[in-house]
Amino acid sequence: MVDASISIQELCAGALWRRSHCVGHRTDRVFRDVYNVNLMQDETQDAFAVRQTRPRIREASPLTRHFRKHTLTHRPTPIALAALATLAALGCLGSTAAFAQDASSYYYGGVTLGQARAKLDEERITAYQIGAGLTGTVTARDERDTGYRLFVGRQFNRYIAVEAGFFNLGKFNFSSSTVPAGTLDGQLRFQGGNLDVVGGLPISDKLTAIARVGVQYAKTRDRFSGTGAVHIIDPTPSKRDTDVKLGLGLEYAFSPSFIMRTEAERYRMNDASGSRGHVNMVSVSMLFPFGRAPTARRVSSTSSYSPPMAAAPAPAPVVMAAPAPAPVVVMAPPAAPAPMVQTRRVSFSAESLFGFDKSEVRPEGRTALDSFSKDVAGLQFDRITVEGHTDRLGTEQYNQKLSAERAEAVKSYLVNQGRLDSTKITAVGKSESMPVTKAEDCKGNRATPALIACLQPDRRVDVEVNAVKSETAMK
Repeated sequence: MVDASISIQELCAGALWRRSHCVGHRTDRVFRDVYNVNLMQDETQDAFAVRQTRPRIREASPLTRHFRKHTLTHRPTPIALAALATLAALGCLGSTAAFAQDASSYYYGGVTLGQARAKLDEERITAYQIGAGLTGTVTARDERDTGYRLFVGRQFNRYIAVEAGFFNLGKFNFSSSTVPAGTLDGQLRFQGGNLDVVGGLPISDKLTAIARVGVQYAKTRDRFSGTGAVHIIDPTPSKRDTDVKLGLGLEYAFSPSFIMRTEAERYRMNDASGSRGHVNMVSVSMLFPFGRAPTARRVSSTSSYSPPMAAAPAPAPVVMAAPAPAPVVVMAPPAAPAPMVQTRRVSFSAESLFGFDKSEVRPEGRTALDSFSKDVAGLQFDRITVEGHTDRLGTEQYNQKLSAERAEAVKSYLVNQGRLDSTKITAVGKSESMPVTKAEDCKGNRATPALIACLQPDRRVDVEVNAVKSETAMK
């Protein structure tokens, strides 16, 4: 059993030991000499606090060394806190980037609910509270409770966000029996605020793996009661402290306005009784983005395709006869004109063919493509080129991938449903290289609702048909 009544001189000596350990074994021997001198000074200054508790510390020296190693050396240093603050500042200065041609920079709020489990040193807390002359043994633990967190944040892009919140990890109880006969009952509560940097690694369009690192400022409130020979040193201690928190999880976007997370987080806490522990929480969170720009893809629109008009019939042959009694001369019909190659370009709005961030053809788009297929089926065509186009929002790599997938989807539909010759159809993604709009008409690079609406003509699928025009063919 280890008593936690450690003097200020010991703590200072402990700090000196850590520095001397980095220098070498010679400085370590100097530390031990200083430490022994401090112990002698403590014995002359405080007979009760030193003469009564020191023997208990020396008897349990392995635990004392473990306590000093894991308690005094795991405090967050000013350098670590400065690094975390720098990460938060860099996140605040990060530029916004469009994802899937949608505004991925937005504010959000949410709530977290989960099960918290505490890992505390109840034996150490017991020894601290019952003082000298008693030996305590922990007989019961209640280390689980429900925790929650309320938070707001700013998502700068798909990969980084900054989040601030208030958390309450619940309450945790334990009981100890002592010799001479007595009991100690303890309860610990943890709550505070946090500031985290949340990093994301996209797995798919909607699923993202997340990791967080942050700073927490927490308050610990304890309550102790004793019976029999137990006299509590401090019945209601409390402590405010700053420490780090970590977390890993997954995030799934059900829609632009509703996101869910599942996470495992670790909070390192001060137990207000001379030592530290940690609380792990496994939770589910609901996020509600607000101030997010709407996506133009979700607006249903009609296709700009117009079926070709029928060609006028060719003139009938003219028969000319000479007056009697001259022989009748029948003029041969004019020779049929040589076939002409005609190029026709048809443009389909992306919103009429596809859903938000999708490359599957929607029912509304199938109707337009069916009408187009029937008209093309009456033509003798040499080649059909399907081109997918996007606007300039979003990354070039993502826009190229999306435009190619949509062009392939239209080609597949024309072949499978329109029964057109697949060997004469090619599909290509043009990304944002061939905009219809002008830069001076649609200014800016931030994905605002006005800019998304202005760039709507750029999001399209063009189909170019090289057909052989004959007298009976359709224009």
